[in-house]
Amino acid sequence: MTFTSLALLVCVGLLGPALAAVPRWRIPVVVGEIAGGLLIGSSGLRLIDPTDHTLTFLADIGFGLTMVLVGSRVPVRDPRIRSSIVRGAIGAAVVGAAGAVLAIALAAAFGTGHALLYGVILSSSSAALVLPMLQSSGVDARTTPQLVAQIAIADVVCIVLLPLVMAPSRVPQIAIAGAIIGAIAALGAILLRRAGRTDARKRFHRFSEQRAFALELRISLLVLFGLAAIAQYASVSVMVAGFALGLMLAVIGEPRRLARQLFGMTEGFFGPLFFVWLGASLNLRGLIAHPGMIGLGVALGLAALVAHLAARVAGLPWTQGAAASGQLGVPVAAVTLGIQTGALAQGEDAAIILGALVTVAISAVATGAVARRAAGRRTDARRAG
Repeated sequence: MTFTSLALLVCVGLLGPALAAVPRWRIPVVVGEIAGGLLIGSSGLRLIDPTDHTLTFLADIGFGLTMVLVGSRVPVRDPRIRSSIVRGAIGAAVVGAAGAVLAIALAAAFGTGHALLYGVILSSSSAALVLPMLQSSGVDARTTPQLVAQIAIADVVCIVLLPLVMAPSRVPQIAIAGAIIGAIAALGAILLRRAGRTDARKRFHRFSEQRAFALELRISLLVLFGLAAIAQYASVSVMVAGFALGLMLAVIGEPRRLARQLFGMTEGFFGPLFFVWLGASLNLRGLIAHPGMIGLGVALGLAALVAHLAARVAGLPWTQGAAASGQLGVPVAAVTLGIQTGALAQGEDAAIILGALVTVAISAVATGAVARRAAGRRTDARRAG
């Protein structure tokens, strides 16, 4: 790993903002970053070595920080979302049941034996993907509380289940480590909530800001790396540590200054580096050697759509169900864990990413339909007024 390699990684990472800058395309930033990694990595020019230990370590930090942002964006404090939590939970459960049936069929049809993994992927959604899409389309997430609640529940449950289904032989070890990490995060949230009711937290915030010490960021990173150390000791993914810290920040209400600092660190360097590394680690030649994996990728994407449309049983409109099928976080995490553990078959990692991209395209179209309906309702309301 050299500064030349680092400069190249940052450079190709700019492909993400370049593609996302065109509003009508509605391409998430991470898609361009993964594409940049494909260009310079194992599937393309092979200008970087994704197995380099330094690069892998930096990518792990990026993975952890990305999961912090994902967790912190789960809208657990919004009262309108909490009021729809029951219907959202029913919708998520129905999607999970439909996803399980479809996963068994896909695993049997393609002979991979990964029904549990596919079930988690098909049932997942992505608050970090769908909510910004809604916002960019002019839809206030608070006007679709059941959709947001269902996405939030699916996010949390699927991210918790993913490490378990990726390594079923180590379920007790993973469960114990996850319980310890969750307990520490919960204790931290309780203590900080109590501190928030006094002036201590405000005084600490002002002191850090006035002296330019960035103490909140430093302590957040200390907690992240401490939780990651527990995860590493137990051979558990850093994603668990990052997501737990993110949820803790979401519960207590992340300070704006800390949010900006974490966003800058993650989206400015570590996040793009992680996604470029992920793209560089994917081997699309496996799809060419095993063309059936292309069919698996497309099937995963379409099956995710079908599973999420089942939420109509819980009263979620068809267009919102299709919008909820957009997923990136869990498929990316699954591929990352698969690369690290060697649990996936050749070409299966690329197939999972392909399936995720299919859902991104479906979600973008569906989000546009939701926005048009919302605009129509606003127009009708103005006319009626």
